[in-house]
Amino acid sequence: MDTLRRFMLERAHLRGEWVHLDTTWQEMLSRTAYPPFVKQVLGEALTAAVLLSATIKHSGSLILQIRGDGPIHLLVVQATPQGTVRGLARWSSEANATTLNAVFGDNAQMAITLEAPNRRERYQSLIPLEGDTLAQALEAYFSRSEQLPTRLWLTANEHTAAGMLLQRLPREHTSDENWERASLLLDTLTPNELMELEAETLLYRLFHEEEPRLFDPSPIHFHCDCSRERVETLVQSLGQEEAHSIVEEQGKIQITCEFCNASYTLDAIEVTQLFRETIPGNDSVH
Repeated sequence: MDTLRRFMLERAHLRGEWVHLDTTWQEMLSRTAYPPFVKQVLGEALTAAVLLSATIKHSGSLILQIRGDGPIHLLVVQATPQGTVRGLARWSSEANATTLNAVFGDNAQMAITLEAPNRRERYQSLIPLEGDTLAQALEAYFSRSEQLPTRLWLTANEHTAAGMLLQRLPREHTSDENWERASLLLDTLTPNELMELEAETLLYRLFHEEEPRLFDPSPIHFHCDCSRERVETLVQSLGQEEAHSIVEEQGKIQITCEFCNASYTLDAIEVTQLFRETIPGNDSVH
């Protein structure tokens, strides 16, 4: 069930994506004990990232990030063209409501970042959190920045995260009547239907008169690309003096990945060797 399915509504000239995550979502939740209100918005953000990554033509990863001063002060999810996802949230207190302002604070801002495959270039859009839900905020982003009318349905609980995106093709290919009809049909969708029904059943139930065409599934799975090599690069970026200072104080350098909780440890000998290897002309090991 951890799949992304693209579809077309042939008669209405509309396109869309459907995503359903079970094992992937459970694997993310197993790493941190999130309260229910955090699970909901994190799951919605995760499915949104998968849908956006499939919609926006881009060869690198897509990162959706929200920072604010509310109960949740940081949320980050990442989706790649290879079908891998990861994400995390940081919170300080319980929220009294589930609206975006109640969860993230009045001054929160969302960013969508597109990273190049080599990670040396990135394009970032800053997005105000308009509306009560993440879906509404993203719909406003597409309307304003991409100038493509887009509808999103996002839902999540402790077991499943699921979502659907419906997008209008350029105006010369799609009539206002077709778009409005499909949008109204999408409004009849319930969270339970989105989480429980297969893509074929769901699309036929909603859009059978629009002749839906469903494409082959693309698998989605959790994967964190942290590695010892990246940790060593991070330690090198601290500089030799700072790195050795940490070792003297703590006896080692220990770094835990926030996304997957993998722990990497470098002792005094490994840190010394790490900086010896970075000295130009020093090819020997003593």
